[in-house]
Amino acid sequence: MEQRLILVNQLVKLGVAAAVSSALVRSVRFKSLLFKEERTLAEKIHLVLFIGVPFALGVVVRASVKNFLAADWSFECAILVGVIGGRVSGALAGAVVGFPAMLHGEWAALPFDVMAGTIAGMLRNLAQDKEAVWSFSPFIDLSVYRWIRRNFPRPRLDWQILFFGTILVLRFARGELSRYLPRHIFSVDSPQWPVEAAIYAATVMSIAIALKVWNNSRTELKLEEQQMLLLQARMEALQSQINPHFLFNTLNSVSSLVRFDPDTARDLIIKLANILRRLLRSGDAFVPLREELEFIDDYLDIEVVRFGTDKLKVDKQLEPATLEVLVPGMLLQPLVENSIKHGLSAKLDGGSICLRSQLKDGLLHIEVEDDGVGMGAANLLERPTGLGGTGIGLANVAERLKVLYGDAARMTIDSREGKGTLVRLRLPVLERRDSAAVPYYDVRSSTAR
Repeated sequence: MEQRLILVNQLVKLGVAAAVSSALVRSVRFKSLLFKEERTLAEKIHLVLFIGVPFALGVVVRASVKNFLAADWSFECAILVGVIGGRVSGALAGAVVGFPAMLHGEWAALPFDVMAGTIAGMLRNLAQDKEAVWSFSPFIDLSVYRWIRRNFPRPRLDWQILFFGTILVLRFARGELSRYLPRHIFSVDSPQWPVEAAIYAATVMSIAIALKVWNNSRTELKLEEQQMLLLQARMEALQSQINPHFLFNTLNSVSSLVRFDPDTARDLIIKLANILRRLLRSGDAFVPLREELEFIDDYLDIEVVRFGTDKLKVDKQLEPATLEVLVPGMLLQPLVENSIKHGLSAKLDGGSICLRSQLKDGLLHIEVEDDGVGMGAANLLERPTGLGGTGIGLANVAERLKVLYGDAARMTIDSREGKGTLVRLRLPVLERRDSAAVPYYDVRSSTAR
């Protein structure tokens, strides 16, 4: 074969490696398989099929189309799957890509590819740190330099150098086998040593390209997972604080009622238990609005007893369609508490709180309004108030909305001295999908995680 054609095919081969690797990584299932270091037998089979089937088709194309040698990636595929998935995966991948060649009379290809995949899987088991597999680099001179720096004066075998050498040895063995059995195994070789060196380099580069492409996807998944864990940690920190003053005041109210009104005291204890039970369910980041309102009812019943039925009235204007829409847990309680403490408690004749909800323009609109003394929005946001003590107030609500929704949610405060305060929330609509609590939603992509 003309030497220029061989070199062109090696360049195309690198392009095939990058294109197929990039196409595979678009699959969510494939990315999840790459992310795992330990896989079940079913997952190993799925990994083999994901990678092996496209390159098995490439073997068919190479055998059917004259001079399109770059389509045959069987040798590299067996090694790649073996080093990622282990011996079983490597052997299965070798069988998948070797079977089409065997059907075309190249019977030696299947056992050789199975052997190559198995050896690559054994190398994976020798790696003390599995991340060494993903950091493999074709620039062996740099690897040798790092190895000398790391191991002098006590040298030890570097895994990446061992993997690099194994690829070259297996590639050499395939070339020698094709000389003795030219019709029974496929191999591209050249009598000119510069071209032969380019063939070996393209083999190593093809494997390295696939590993780099897939490792970038693994890195993105790890970053997403760390971001989600960070968000959950922030949410738990915002939800888990309980103001002891609220607990003490409620218990004092219960104590004063025990003697002359034991039934009311018993009801207060039940409602306090419901509140504490809800606060301890920190895993429920989202709950239906109906459940959030039930929590508010328990809280308001306690506050009515403390402040008096003649000083605190509650009006609800709720659209039925909004009750099953998911909202962040503990969303309304800080708003209601601010209305009571900073709006109504200062009025001698008390006042009222109005809760409204409606669906409008594809958003959930929630309003909490009081007719109290009013307070500037800036002061409201600065005040450390709520069941969370120094954490759960209006600033806390704004922070939680930012964590959960990003820029998709909005909170506004309109407060006028002597006339009251109105807090408006605009939230994306999240429908309840099942009876379980939803731990985290990415509202920007409308998918649950």
